[in-house]
Order: sequence, then structure tokens, then C-alpha cells
Amino acid sequence: MANEWATFGSDLHLELRGPRLRAGLMEALREAVRSGRLEAGTRLPSSRTLAADLGMARNTVADAYAELVAEGWLTARQGSGTRVAKRAAPRRTPAPAPGPASRATRAPAPAPGPASRTAPPSVVRRTTPPPAGRRPGGPAHDLKAGTPDLAAFPRAEWLKAYRRALTAAPNEAFGYGDPRGRIELRTALAEYLSRARGVHARPERIMICSGFVHGLMLMSEVLRARGVRDVAVESYGLDIHADLLDRAGLGIPPLPHDERGTRVEELTEEGFGAAGAVLMTAAHQFPLGGALPPDRRAAVVDWARASGGFVLEDDYDGEFRYDRQPVGALQGLDPDRVVYLGTASKSLAPGLRLAWMVVPEELMAEVTAAKGAVDWVSSAPDQLAFAEFLGSGAYDRHVRASRLRYRRRRDQLVAAVAAHSPETRVSGIAAGLHAVLALPPGTEQEVVRAAAWHGLAVQGVNQFRRPAVPPTLDGLVVGYATPSDSGWQGALRALCRVLP
Repeated sequence: MANEWATFGSDLHLELRGPRLRAGLMEALREAVRSGRLEAGTRLPSSRTLAADLGMARNTVADAYAELVAEGWLTARQGSGTRVAKRAAPRRTPAPAPGPASRATRAPAPAPGPASRTAPPSVVRRTTPPPAGRRPGGPAHDLKAGTPDLAAFPRAEWLKAYRRALTAAPNEAFGYGDPRGRIELRTALAEYLSRARGVHARPERIMICSGFVHGLMLMSEVLRARGVRDVAVESYGLDIHADLLDRAGLGIPPLPHDERGTRVEELTEEGFGAAGAVLMTAAHQFPLGGALPPDRRAAVVDWARASGGFVLEDDYDGEFRYDRQPVGALQGLDPDRVVYLGTASKSLAPGLRLAWMVVPEELMAEVTAAKGAVDWVSSAPDQLAFAEFLGSGAYDRHVRASRLRYRRRRDQLVAAVAAHSPETRVSGIAAGLHAVLALPPGTEQEVVRAAAWHGLAVQGVNQFRRPAVPPTLDGLVVGYATPSDSGWQGALRALCRVLP
């Protein structure tokens, strides 16, 4: 199975319906072509790759491909792979409602242990006293959530893409640009997001920005100018996002959370009547994990339609899923009521400062005006390089390699916790770049302090809880993507030393 996950190929978001796998796959592919999500000439993943992604037999995919070739939907040539056949111009309509579903630096620094301590906190078992004279200082191992393995940035491939992009760039690319961003990147993103995330995207409705926070700033300005008073938020999330909305003059009432995720039905209850938008991480809730269930996905879109409000969808790590079916973007349910926000910060690196919004047509002029008359924040050469990186297939290959590496780390994390602390429950691991480790009630702060003493940077679940929300659980949020390959095993051992 590991070899199958290592196979490179284009990511392809498909949602299968019905009990018959081959028939469901064929109909999903036909609909993707009919709706225009898969354009003529698009190269499909190999049968081995797609079978691994969808959790089905390779022969099932191969048979479906062969039948669609016979029907004229696909073409297959030796050395060229399987591609979408040329047909009549597809109609650009939203995809059918799917099933269950940059950012700036996510993680505040953990509270360090006091420099004068002479022994680690006693509540944590399996810890060893530090060497004589040791001071906590800076962390030796970083397990904060929100950052990929920066050592794995594809420097050689990025340099090739940059050279090709600069060689082909027109002279006007080095002047003041369209505030929406380079058309080359917006066109490449429209194809990728439609294919890989189920987003209904057209280049003219895409806005390039310098990170998720920048996109949220623009939306806050637009919503406030429209008279919106409140933007509902999830009970757990990043303070930087809530603080940004608050500074924009918007109220931030938190939606309750239960074992199924965010209770979006509360939007229709008293206390949320002034909410004109809701900010959500529907595909993989941050930090608790889990995808918003189908009934709640439908409910939040129904609320937006009925109230005239908007859903701000933060798809911060949508490319990374392991042993669950792909969860499409919420935006596919209603492109006119959902603002989709994505970023390269998790898939490539936050230092690129590349992110994007897919904006409802109703809002595009206002968002463009909020950004300004020229594109003053997103480097045109970087945008051109990313467009080339996407179009060449290098981005798909990098995401697949990263997905394999992070999946292995996740499996190693789960195995290590089970061996060293069998009573510790690990959750939120079907997707993303972090896991949640449950702790006994009342021990979270002690464990975080003990971790800091032992040179381990890690965050507590309640660090992400909205102040108005009463505490309901204790736990650690462990970012297993952050360490380099050389530092991963040391970080894992440090974590096991502080688990109760």
C-alpha cells in the first residue's frame, strides 16, 4: 500500500455514489467532464494511483477507464496516459452537492517553563530530570501545528519553474499588475481547484493574496462596509483570526461544538441573528480535526441562502488526507454564498506568501476595490513561477510525496503513543498535519510546561478555545509535519517522555 501512495500523478477529486464501485466511478468521471471540472486534454491519474486514493481495486479503475475510452469520454495512448477526450464545449455549471467535506503563522509560542525550576513538573510520568545546570531556553524540538516540513521545500523543481516562468514572462509582468493577480496563476488555479478540491472556479473570480490572513482582512473590510455586524466563528480556532475580525469592528459569537463538529444549526437561534457570515474549517476542523458532516454542510449553506449571508471557508490543509475518502470543498455546494480561501503555506511553505480566494460574483468588485488599484502585495515573478509549477505537474508530485511522508509520520506518532501511553486517545488523524492527544482533565497546562522543560514546543487544545466557550476537554495539539526528517524521531521521543 505504501508504494501505491508513493505513486505520482495528478490529484483528482471525485465523489462516488451508490454501492457499485465501477458504475459510481464512471458516473463521477462523466459528471466531472460534463460540468467542465475536467477539461479536454486533462491527464488523469494512473489506475494504480486513483485506486489507492479511492480505496478500491486497481482493476476496478482500469476497467472503468477502458469503458469510458470505448464510450469516447477518455483517450488512452501509450506513453501519454489516460486523458479527457475532446468534446463539445462543456457548460460551466456548479458541480452537484458533494458529500462530507494561509495562512499566517498559526501557532503562538507555548508557555516556557520558569528558568529557575530545578525539576520538571511532578504530574507527568516517564519524565527524566534535566542534566544539572540545564535551562529550558529555546525548544530543541518543535511540534507546534500549522507549519510543514520546511526542509522538504522542492528547491530544485521550484528553481526550474522559476526559470521557465521568467524566460516566458512578458515585459508587462514586471510592472504594476492587476489587483486580482496574474492571469496565468488564476487560470492554473481554476483548473487545479476544480480538479483536486471540487471548487467551482473561474479565473475572473479568483483573487490572489499574500496569505489567509490577508484574504480575511479583505473580506472583513467588505463585510463591514456592507453593514454586517457579526461573523460567527467556531468554538476552537486561531486567535489571530478572531482578533482580526474584532479589530475590523465585527462581533465574533462562537458556535457550539459537539462530538459531530460545529453545530451550525445554532446560526438560526437567538444570539446569532446579527451574523452576516460564518468562518469555518469545514474539511478539517482546526484544531480538533474531523470533517463537518453532510447534514451540517447542507445546513450552513441553507442558512447562507436564506439569510443572504456568506460562509468563509478556510481550506487550509485540504490536500492532505490519508485513510478517508476525499472531502470536497464546501464551496461546491453554492459558489454564490461561499467564499473559498486556500493557501500554499501548508503544501509548500508559508514564506512564499501565496494564497487565493474564490469569490462570489456578487462580491468580486468590492473585494477588488478593497485590495486596491494595483497588486502591491503578491510578487508577479512568484505568481508566474507558481503557475508554471502547477501547470507542469510538479505541484501534484510534491503534494503526493508530502502526503506519503506525513502519513508515515502520523502512523509512527500513533504507534509511539500507543506503546508509551496506551490510555491516551489520539484523534483528528484522518487528514491534515496535526493530531489531538487527549489528556486527563486538569493536566493540560502541567503537560505543556513539562514539555517546555524538556525542550519540546507543543500546544494545548485550550490554547485555541474561544474565551466565551467553557472548557470541555484537555489535550495536546501535535503538529507532526513541522520537524525535519532528521529531527522527527527525536521529537517523537521527547513527546513520549512527557505523556502521562
